[in-house]
Amino acid sequence: MVKQRTLKSITRAVGVGIHSGQKVELTLRPAPADTGIVFRRVDLCPPVDIPVGVTSVSDTRMATTISPGGDPGGPKVQTIEHLLSACAGLGLDNLIIDINADEVPVLDGSAAAFVFLLQSAGILVQDAPKRFLRVKKPVEVRQGEGKKLMWAKLEPHHGYTLSFEIEFDNPAVAATGSSFVFDMGSGTYKKEIARARTFGMTADIDLMRSRGLTLGGSMDNAIVVDDYKVLNADGLRYDDEFVKHKILDAIGDMQVAGMPLLAAYTSFKGGHALNNKLLRALLADESAYEIVHFDDDRQAPKGFAELAPAW
Repeated sequence: MVKQRTLKSITRAVGVGIHSGQKVELTLRPAPADTGIVFRRVDLCPPVDIPVGVTSVSDTRMATTISPGGDPGGPKVQTIEHLLSACAGLGLDNLIIDINADEVPVLDGSAAAFVFLLQSAGILVQDAPKRFLRVKKPVEVRQGEGKKLMWAKLEPHHGYTLSFEIEFDNPAVAATGSSFVFDMGSGTYKKEIARARTFGMTADIDLMRSRGLTLGGSMDNAIVVDDYKVLNADGLRYDDEFVKHKILDAIGDMQVAGMPLLAAYTSFKGGHALNNKLLRALLADESAYEIVHFDDDRQAPKGFAELAPAW
């Protein structure tokens, strides 16, 4: 049987929120089978639990934000995608995440630090079947026209692959790889995807800060690009780091479904909003998906039964 996974022990992290600039403390705790991933705002009295789910998403501007029942006026936790991406990369299903502010710390701007924290706590295989969301027919969402066109789609596939293409009117970004395909069953998430950092253009950063965003952003936790070059002294971690970070984000955004997908995901210039729109479109059509588990490891897609301990 392909089984659910949680942590063996508690682990903690401290950092700043990239948008709020606030100091944030996280405590990541093991959780029983079938719990899912739940954020707990322990700074509120009484504490408020916010289960990760498609209908919990309340905002997708610049990051993925969740609130109880998706209420935009309720308690929230924003910028959850990097941590969820790390959970997906390790095959984690159940986790309680205590947080004392409304934003997950950005740490180094990638998922690598979260992977390290989770691996340090250890992965516990639980005696319960792991559920997968299998896509049965193509689902696609589109937005804009002409040069502003962007789209994302899910297609049936016995496994989970993500294909992304970016297009930025910036020479520094254009000089790097603009497309990448990643197979979640390859066991190479940590090596190929996890270290890809978030990025921003200097002109956009100035505008966002004037609106009270990216207050915690710096070259310690993001790639910064001017009109011609990458400004970070250490350059890029991957030759195609920009598009790989978009895949990292997409993995986290799609993990909001509450279980890993069995699908081929493809996106052109998409982002958090389009990813959530795609998941909602999928779940709105009951004929487009089914929830499955594998009693026999040999029936699962290659690499999925070994995903957590593969590294």
